[in-house]
Amino acid sequence: MMPSDFSSKCQKPYNSLPIDFKSHLLTLIHLAMKTAGILLCLILIIIVHGAIDWFSNRPQDAGADVPAGKLMSLSFASSREGFKFPLPEHIDEDLGLLADKTYSVRTYSTLGGEATPDIARKYGVKMIQGGWLGPDHNNNKKEIAALIESVNAHPDVVQRIIVGNEVLLRRDMDIDSLIGYIRQVKQAVKQPVSYADVWSIYMKYPQLINEVDFITIHILPYWEDEPVPVERAAGHIEKVVQQIKDKALSMGQNKPILIGESGWPSVGRQRGSAVPSVVNSAKFIRSLLQVATRHNFDYNIIEAFNQPWKNDFEGVAGANWGLLSADRKPIFPLTGPVCENPAWPLHFALTTGLWLLIVAVYSKRLQDVSLPRVLVFLTLTQVLGVCLITLANFLWHTSYSHWQRAYTLSMIAANTALAGLLIQRFYDVLAGKPDVQQLAARLRSGYLFFILLALYKTYSLAFNGRYLSFPVEQFAIPALGICSLMICLWIRQRRLKYQILEFDSLIGADLSTRHDRILVYLISIGAIALVLGETKSFMEGHDFMLEHPFFYEGLPFALGYTFHNRQLLTWLLWLSILSVPFRTKAADKVQA
Repeated sequence: MMPSDFSSKCQKPYNSLPIDFKSHLLTLIHLAMKTAGILLCLILIIIVHGAIDWFSNRPQDAGADVPAGKLMSLSFASSREGFKFPLPEHIDEDLGLLADKTYSVRTYSTLGGEATPDIARKYGVKMIQGGWLGPDHNNNKKEIAALIESVNAHPDVVQRIIVGNEVLLRRDMDIDSLIGYIRQVKQAVKQPVSYADVWSIYMKYPQLINEVDFITIHILPYWEDEPVPVERAAGHIEKVVQQIKDKALSMGQNKPILIGESGWPSVGRQRGSAVPSVVNSAKFIRSLLQVATRHNFDYNIIEAFNQPWKNDFEGVAGANWGLLSADRKPIFPLTGPVCENPAWPLHFALTTGLWLLIVAVYSKRLQDVSLPRVLVFLTLTQVLGVCLITLANFLWHTSYSHWQRAYTLSMIAANTALAGLLIQRFYDVLAGKPDVQQLAARLRSGYLFFILLALYKTYSLAFNGRYLSFPVEQFAIPALGICSLMICLWIRQRRLKYQILEFDSLIGADLSTRHDRILVYLISIGAIALVLGETKSFMEGHDFMLEHPFFYEGLPFALGYTFHNRQLLTWLLWLSILSVPFRTKAADKVQA
């Protein structure tokens, strides 16, 4: 049989089919092929997303293991939300959790009920007991009396005593009054007595060295006037300890040194090159132990548990120095590799689930869009989903009061609403649909809300930003949304046009006004003020001024710390992206 005869016979059954049926069959075949293509796009994006999450959250080497998995000492405060003072059962539970993690705990107040020596004895934990001092002399008298009574009643548990914590740093009292309290306690107890403050205070008031039985200094590289990155933190500690030793020896004193506080925040605001993270926190503690072993000095890690109340005074970073979280879950191990986000599979699943829900909503409409554009739509939608889940997770876990949680919910709602509008605009542009005035108006309102909020955040950071976090996560969707709209318009026009940078083109309606340029000016001024404010905060530090006494000598260092801050640079990038569309249109309006 000739090939032509075979082909003719094969076509006969198809040609004999009714026209309507053939049309329906072709439609089904086309639909099946399009569905298969979309399915392949979904699988590809899920694989890429999963690979990125896995790679960025691989267990990392954090240094040598802590011997026996136990630290010499941990700062201890058994605070719980809703309780002004901890209950005995709270202290019992917390010390039970710490018994296999530390040999000793350091407390800061006796009247505050931070720890009971009887409970510490129950778990075989020793104590460095502290007495809290402040500006109120009557309260100080009560605290000192309670401290002396507790110490003398538990000599087998309380090994050392610390009278006052950073009193001079806070300027709560003068040096002579502090020395009086130290002498009072020394005369009444048998254990060694000290005073704890940042290391520079002992350099400023060297007479303290003569009064204490051992020198207690706080070395916190993250909080230094010149922030120290975690990679150089161990060397910084060695340097500081040697300075204190040399100062004491110059006074004829060879007293033991206790690093009373040292640690690293696991979450919070970056300072210079000092980056808070879970991995960095573990790296710092393990490197500190290596230094302590080499030089045979004692240390106390701050701290056992995260302290949410510190957020009111030291921001998110201040609330996240713990070995365990506020709900008593380990943040990182003392042995073995450390993962930055062990819960990443859950976050990946939540993001994928949210994304698939959005895809289901648009599944029928995507059948009319070319496959390359479908891939773009799905990718951009997935990016917004990642941003939303990241925002919700970060903000919720760094909210420590009812009003902060209310703000978190409002920001999640605002970002969700804007993401929904952006996704609809993505679809309209990629599918070649006509612009919708109502959608454009809503997008403009949403962006005006975020821009006004960004202005408030920027000026707050510029003028009082030491403890404020950069709101990078809160504005990722608005900033990346603008970039995504530019990509969609570029794909639709198939050539790069200046107009795709205009806000009216992005949202699909001419709604801008001449007053929009005011927003551009305010954002530009805010960005400059932020850089100047960050630089000024470094240059005003006491230790910074001692190290760099002349303005022009210190300026390059301060600018270096400012521009090494990736969070600050990301925030400046977000501001730039938010302002570009308004800047472009404002320029056109002025020229017109």
